[in-house]
Amino acid sequence: MKIPVIKGVIDRRILINFTAEPTVVQAMLPSCFRPKIHNGKAIVGVCLIRLKQVRPKGFPAFTGVSSENGAHRFAVEWDEDGVVKEGVYIPRRDTSSRLNAFLGGRFFPGKHHRADFNVEESGGNFRVSFSSDDDTRIAITAKIADHFPADSVFSSLEEASAFFEKGSVGYSPGRDAGLDGLKLYAYRWEVQPLEVSEIHSSYFKDKAVCFDNALLMTNIEHEWMGMGEK
Repeated sequence: MKIPVIKGVIDRRILINFTAEPTVVQAMLPSCFRPKIHNGKAIVGVCLIRLKQVRPKGFPAFTGVSSENGAHRFAVEWDEDGVVKEGVYIPRRDTSSRLNAFLGGRFFPGKHHRADFNVEESGGNFRVSFSSDDDTRIAITAKIADHFPADSVFSSLEEASAFFEKGSVGYSPGRDAGLDGLKLYAYRWEVQPLEVSEIHSSYFKDKAVCFDNALLMTNIEHEWMGMGEK
């Protein structure tokens, strides 16, 4: 799928991260992928992202559109031309935008489900949830923390940040056979830890995952580039 370079601003991005046994995750992946392992665990999760000023690169910011979005993610590796590549497999994408839901898988990568989002943000506190057109749901209540959780599979915030920064290439199921690829280029990469008081995911409810950590990114200029089909 040939798409123009898309530019915009990540106004808010919450990365909700779980651990799971690699054999469990392997069964949920297309055969071309394998789980990316960190300290013996596979890493899966959900990205809750608000995008603003999204438009083809070269267009003025005022022509861009905004939306709330959710993406379920699996950290993966694969072999390509004798080289081990890494990124994320995104089995589903959800969006508040009817335009994104219509265009996804047609004019830009990945089929998108329409979802209703509820977002409350104040003074470093966040309540974000959505319910999709097929009743997939997620909800998180969190606040900005001054430390990274000591019981995480990652030894530090810096280690976690480096792990997720490498997952810039994502593949999602298209409307037809095959996987659509998309690469994120962030002008800067900066994360903060979140302290989570409530987390619920219907998608991962019966998939033997364990909550590990949540990270926050704000006000990040970025570009999206199509990677073709896999």
